[in-house]
Amino acid sequence: MRTSARLGLRIEETVARVFIYFSVLVVFGSLFGIFAHILYYGIGHVNLEFLLSYPKDMGRAGGIFPAIVGTACLVGLALAVAAPAGILAATYLTEYTRSGPFVRIIRFGVDTLAGVPSIIFGLFGFAFLVIFCGFRWSILSGGLTLAFMILPYTIKATEEAIKSVPRQYREASLSLGATRWQTVARVVLPAAAPGIFTGIILALGKAAGETAAIMFTAGSSLALPTSIMDPVRSLPLHLYILVAEGISMEKAYATACVLIILILLVNTAAMYLMNVMIAKRQGKS
Repeated sequence: MRTSARLGLRIEETVARVFIYFSVLVVFGSLFGIFAHILYYGIGHVNLEFLLSYPKDMGRAGGIFPAIVGTACLVGLALAVAAPAGILAATYLTEYTRSGPFVRIIRFGVDTLAGVPSIIFGLFGFAFLVIFCGFRWSILSGGLTLAFMILPYTIKATEEAIKSVPRQYREASLSLGATRWQTVARVVLPAAAPGIFTGIILALGKAAGETAAIMFTAGSSLALPTSIMDPVRSLPLHLYILVAEGISMEKAYATACVLIILILLVNTAAMYLMNVMIAKRQGKS
């Protein structure tokens, strides 16, 4: 009986390992395949002229410099609005409220917003920001729409990061005479900073790759913006237009290649800064 039981456990362990290794292989294989395909067809068309010149003939020639600037403006504005608002909202939900109907309703609303399709945010931004508020197709309309879209992800990531901070940290701070806000600002949030930073990085990637919400709010101008009220074209929207209208597949692959490289560079830099923050905090402690 013991031998058969051990044999069954070994078979179960082997099957579980096979499924785990197969899942890892599928995930990394898919990721590598996508990157390899885009880099193979796009990296040959990426050069300094392509990055720093203006589009010509609706994107058939020239470069993508205005689209790079437009993407940076939209993502920067979205993070400038969503990151502080999300961190403060999550801090309120975790540190200043108790579990109750009101808090459950707010959390349900946040979870619901996280599952809303981006096209709905685009329609909301078009109706409210572009038309009702009179912001027109502009960086302001597009950035605020992206901020509304990534706000739920920022709140959830910050909530989970704050919840992971041991309660002893709070008790020790309060016992030394610190106020609730001093405890949150100087103890809890610094301890939760790596998790918060990770959530912001994920939100940045989602905002940088968004198309539907931008299409209805930021416009599709190929000109370089001079103010926050100017329309812009982001890299994902430029890529979509090149492919959907059959303008140039070569430029489309090159644009996709630049977009992937930019996101990887930003994520790498953000992870490096996060590791530096963690190292400094551990050194102080």
